[in-house]
Amino acid sequence: MRKILPIIVIAQFFCTSLWFAGNAIISDMAKELNLDQHFLAHLTSIIQFGFIIGTLVFAIFTISDRYSPSIVFFWSAVLGGLFNLGLCINQINASQILLFRFLTGFFLAGIYPVGMKIASDYFQSGLGKSLGFLVGALVLGTALPHLLKSLSFGLPWKYVLYATTCFSVIGGLCILLLVPNGPYRKTGQKIKLHAFLHGFKKQKFRSVSFGYFGHMWELYSFWAFVPSMLLAYNKRYPEMNLNVSLSAFFIIASGGIACVFSGLLSQMYGVQKIAKLSLLLSCCSCLLSPLFLYTDSLILFIGFLFFWAMVVIADSPLFSTLVAQNAPEESRGSSLTIVNCIGFSITVISIQLINLVSDTMNPQFMYMILAIGPILGLIGLKNQRNRQ
Repeated sequence: MRKILPIIVIAQFFCTSLWFAGNAIISDMAKELNLDQHFLAHLTSIIQFGFIIGTLVFAIFTISDRYSPSIVFFWSAVLGGLFNLGLCINQINASQILLFRFLTGFFLAGIYPVGMKIASDYFQSGLGKSLGFLVGALVLGTALPHLLKSLSFGLPWKYVLYATTCFSVIGGLCILLLVPNGPYRKTGQKIKLHAFLHGFKKQKFRSVSFGYFGHMWELYSFWAFVPSMLLAYNKRYPEMNLNVSLSAFFIIASGGIACVFSGLLSQMYGVQKIAKLSLLLSCCSCLLSPLFLYTDSLILFIGFLFFWAMVVIADSPLFSTLVAQNAPEESRGSSLTIVNCIGFSITVISIQLINLVSDTMNPQFMYMILAIGPILGLIGLKNQRNRQ
């Protein structure tokens, strides 16, 4: 039992490296293939859209409740890795790139939420701590392609794709061979097309889901545009000469530490209390971003990005815990998946909104828009408390 959580964490880390593999190499791809300057936003949005459609399919057909989650995880890791390699096709065009990223995102729906389902089948007490490690692995996996890119030592950008695909297959094998079905798993025997909606009949489930949705409005937009923030700083202060890929890796990866730390704190002070505090701090980061993103102090700039990177993700495992704890047992996997589906739908809107205003709005104030989600999330959580 003690070995199960580290195995799930390692597998999640390896497999979620697929997520931002395209983002890490976009600058090289753009030069080689003459891609549009806004292609980064489209690239990020399409993999989110693939994930959304994937989670919707997985939820409607209750796949992770009807079949062994470990087998679902394995095949998703293999197929996601194969479509990740699609970007290596010679003379690939923009439409084909978007198609392969969509398909990669589709099968990530069988990795991230299914990994949480596997963890919830093993750990009921201390679930916040367990999911803290799990989401921390997601953060590190998301950041990993930026590290691979910075350590490429002149190798072609396709090397990042080869490496992340290999990691994904290894992660899938770890789950398949070493993680059997958990002791708290309840199998759904029949397709119930409306089962994934059962949780929303519960007021507490709706409330914590709303908090999660507010968190998601900010999270992936921040991750997607961290390299853009660093590039803009380099352009404004060229003497600083920041290594964008390496800096982006460490900034995003620092959130993994925050997930573990927030999971531990939740055991002492309560899951919802720490989730609300984190959401409040990330909201403040959005609103205060104009003061720090263009400061001439490199220490303040980098320090602020590290702080923002930690508080923007620290509540993620806690909201996932609250959703899992308040979901109907017989459809927990599908409930987690549909909440992920809605949350990631919201990320596409926020990413495209930032992309839309980037040509007309002063970039110093642009990221204040991300505060909308945390504000609404906090209102939803407050309303739930007032009804108790």
